Amino acid sequence: MKTIQGVGVSAGIAIGAVRVLDTADHAVERRVVDDPQAEVERFRTARATAVSQLKQLRDKTAAEFGEGKAELFDTHQLMLQDLDYVESIEGLITQSKVNAEFAVNSTAEQFAAMFAAMDNSYMQARAADVKDVSRRVINVLEGKRGGAAADEEGGESRIILAEDLAPSETVQLDRAKVLGFVTAKGSANSHTAILARTMGLPAIIGIGDAFDLDDDGHTAVIDGTSGLVFVDPDEKTLAEYQSRKAKYDEHLRLLQELKGKPTETKSGQKVRLYANIGRPSDVAAVLANDAEGIGLFRSEFLYLESEDYPTEEFQFEAYKEVAQKMGDRLVVIRTLDIGADKQVSYFNLEREANPALGYRAIRICLTRPEIFKVQLRALLRASVYGNIAIMLPMITSVQEVRDAKKILEEVKDELRGERIDFNEHIQVGIMIETPASVIMADELAAEVDFFSIGTNDLTQYTLACDRQNPNLGRFADTHSPAVLRMIRMATEAAHRHGIWCGICGELGADLSLTDMFLEIGLDELSVSPTSVLPLRDAIRNY
Repeated sequence: MKTIQGVGVSAGIAIGAVRVLDTADHAVERRVVDDPQAEVERFRTARATAVSQLKQLRDKTAAEFGEGKAELFDTHQLMLQDLDYVESIEGLITQSKVNAEFAVNSTAEQFAAMFAAMDNSYMQARAADVKDVSRRVINVLEGKRGGAAADEEGGESRIILAEDLAPSETVQLDRAKVLGFVTAKGSANSHTAILARTMGLPAIIGIGDAFDLDDDGHTAVIDGTSGLVFVDPDEKTLAEYQSRKAKYDEHLRLLQELKGKPTETKSGQKVRLYANIGRPSDVAAVLANDAEGIGLFRSEFLYLESEDYPTEEFQFEAYKEVAQKMGDRLVVIRTLDIGADKQVSYFNLEREANPALGYRAIRICLTRPEIFKVQLRALLRASVYGNIAIMLPMITSVQEVRDAKKILEEVKDELRGERIDFNEHIQVGIMIETPASVIMADELAAEVDFFSIGTNDLTQYTLACDRQNPNLGRFADTHSPAVLRMIRMATEAAHRHGIWCGICGELGADLSLTDMFLEIGLDELSVSPTSVLPLRDAIRNY
């Protein structure tokens, strides 16, 4: 038996024969061409074919997984139409007189390196996307079908083992014949990982040098939660995981029966169970998993995915769409939390030695009110289409809240003057994610309608551990008594002043802490959509 440790990115257990796919990047030959203009035309024809393929793939993805996941392939089409990308390829062909395949590959490597060097993890993961679309163009130029789907046809269900899988390859896998997959490379933030979770496929990434072509045809067990892979498992291991798989499958079936049932303990203690989202398309997953509201809409994704400041109208339409889809259910929208690990080029922020402690979130809003007001106008206008609440991030003082509320009142006056309707009684809350906000919780509670505890940053600032530093894992203990005491203190302060308090950080989905959160008396837990039903199950069994 061979045991391999990777990174689990999609829960579940798969047991079956291994199918090794040859998906590694192959060297692209450089050739000198006699007619560069003809080669440019050849590239343009291939690019048009690739765009057509992506449109078909988008329609297939939308039909199977919803519009939200299909948007990925809209992004891929835009990448192929990006002027910088196209001009780089055509310039290389004409200036260096090289073949189109080589020019596309060279440009892809250049752009991928640029994305990988960015501070933001979301943008780093886009390096794989630019390689994916470029490989598609190269396959067209070389007359290949290419991809995992082309390799995985016929035969029995298998566990896929590959150097890497592009998002377009992942979505084309036949779910009737693929039990799960393991890759040598990959990122937990990649679209491939996200698609695996959407497809319900157990998935493990990052096994590195343990990738072995000779494993083809061997029996394997993969655990998408622990990241463990067992090749040629012994009888004891095989029996253990067969039992675990049966229990896990039964657990998933039972979770579906929890839809529509109240989130309350056996003693009758009720908890509002909400979901976190990053963009309007995520609402489909919120509804599919029966969340009772949205406790965190990360509005900064509207900025991260734009090439310039998103307009009031653009933001209004996004907030309106979410509010309408959620009906009467509460939608808590966090004002932009740009800075630190979320950098946006057009903000022209200076590079900082300690960005997590620098110019970010509410600090940007208060010093650049012209940006803040655009967002507040959009939020207020959308508030008449549903039950929207506004949440201010990275608060450290009462004065920051008062300054933000003053700007909000100015915007309300503007809208009244323009005879534009909005919810006059819209809730305004703050995120509790700094030790200062916990210490000042009583004074802050007197200023707002609710608290939402951001446990990721609260852990970072309480323990003085950079959340982006992989070397601090053993020190950044989310279960630290100091962090848990902070959560209790904030909750008690909120209740003393008659406002509600919830958690919107990742800790809210930690089932080992659910009993403690219930004992503390948290009113709300907001988690990823897929964590809603398991958490409801834990609460109902308390």
